[in-house]
Amino acid sequence: MNEARSEAYERCLMKILSVCGGESDQVALMASVVGVLRNEFPDFYWVGFYRLIEGELVIGPYQGTVGCLRIELNRGVCGAAARTGVAQIVPDVHQFPGHIACDPRSQSEIVLPVRNREGVLIAVLDIDSTQRGAFSGLDRKHLEEILGRIFGS
Repeated sequence: MNEARSEAYERCLMKILSVCGGESDQVALMASVVGVLRNEFPDFYWVGFYRLIEGELVIGPYQGTVGCLRIELNRGVCGAAARTGVAQIVPDVHQFPGHIACDPRSQSEIVLPVRNREGVLIAVLDIDSTQRGAFSGLDRKHLEEILGRIFGS
């Protein structure tokens, strides 16, 4: 299972690098990352970026059901990732203090900080699943590699 998942992430990385080569617009890059990840992983129920704008997370490119438009940094899993600068893996979102339930079907979540080449936080990548315990350190490792290669974090 882990080997197949790692291979899927490798395919994603190759597709993303191919599509994004030479592109500098952050929104275009984010949209491409979201599209590739959502299509490669059918268990990724919601995939999207929340961009850091004037001290608040604002929804960016995403695929899935309607998401929260704005998230304060002191709220939810996305806020925790942005505030601490540390990836958040939540096996059961209903057990996370302050979880924001944009869609009640979401059961587990992974959120990773996204930094630019200067090391400045520009966004978080948020991925939800309808299955509990859908994400692990393996997902974090591969997603961090993708984000680092594309955004420089």
